[in-house]
Amino acid sequence: MLRASGEAREQLFSEARRRRADAHGDVAVLRGVVEVTNLCRVNCDYCPMRRDNTAANDIYVLDADQIVARARAVHAAGIDVVFLQAGEIPKTTKIVGEAIPRIREMFDDKVEILLNLGNKKRSEYEYLKDQGATSYILKHETSDPALYAKLRHETFASRMRCMEDLLDLGYKVGTGAMVGLPGQSLESIAEDILLAKRLGVHMSSIAPFIPAPGTPLENHAYGDVDVALNAIAAMRIVQPEWLIPSVSALAKTRADGQLLGFQAGANVMTINFSDDQYAGQYLIYGKDRFVVRREHAAKALSGAGLSVTGSVFVRRDELTCGATR
Repeated sequence: MLRASGEAREQLFSEARRRRADAHGDVAVLRGVVEVTNLCRVNCDYCPMRRDNTAANDIYVLDADQIVARARAVHAAGIDVVFLQAGEIPKTTKIVGEAIPRIREMFDDKVEILLNLGNKKRSEYEYLKDQGATSYILKHETSDPALYAKLRHETFASRMRCMEDLLDLGYKVGTGAMVGLPGQSLESIAEDILLAKRLGVHMSSIAPFIPAPGTPLENHAYGDVDVALNAIAAMRIVQPEWLIPSVSALAKTRADGQLLGFQAGANVMTINFSDDQYAGQYLIYGKDRFVVRREHAAKALSGAGLSVTGSVFVRRDELTCGATR
């Protein structure tokens, strides 16, 4: 599937769309992301927010009031997935934890609180869950432990320990990987998909590698978008129930990249609700990253023939509660 091209690729994408329709219908979930801080303790070779870059970056950290204010904009847009994302630092546990109950109250509890805050202690994950967090994204980036250690300067086992804690605590968990990392094989990308299935996660993503200025990998080639799109389709076929995003990295290299992601079987899109004051400082792909706004999302969804639906996890929880009353 990862090698598919031409007519075989068209058939692959068609089958992925059929599986998506069977599992979810012709709909896509919208998430509203708020980027909490660009400060990070980890020194990943591919990220401009890496620890060694801190001195050169304009650092910001939102407080709970600022997070709630941005969540209010998500609410006003009619989106019921509030996605809080940040560089990996310990203090986000308390800041985000204080904001979550206020956000839930704003939405009258009809909201998915999705977090992406990196590796934390089990007790911190437990605290955030008790505060009202619903789901958590913790990308494994690569299933190759040696490559993981080389690029992130941490152990793959530590990431897997966090993943197991999140699943054990009852989070809806997402993971994901990159295509085009130095030294990565096609077999490794296949293992990324199979690892996610073995873990029993609820969401998974694939993004083409984007070389970012000011990082050790700034001169490395861009990841192959066609392989990334094939991987999206393969994920949909391997696990039809997954939520699979059409990520902004696809749009970084192709104007229609996120539309192609939906045509390959994706069913999630993230819209940026960060304050304009800080959006340019969250350097996930560098200062010239592509920031997804509502108009861009609407165009991609329309082109793919998809309508918008609310959080899958909120709806399922409501159905479960209704059945027990």
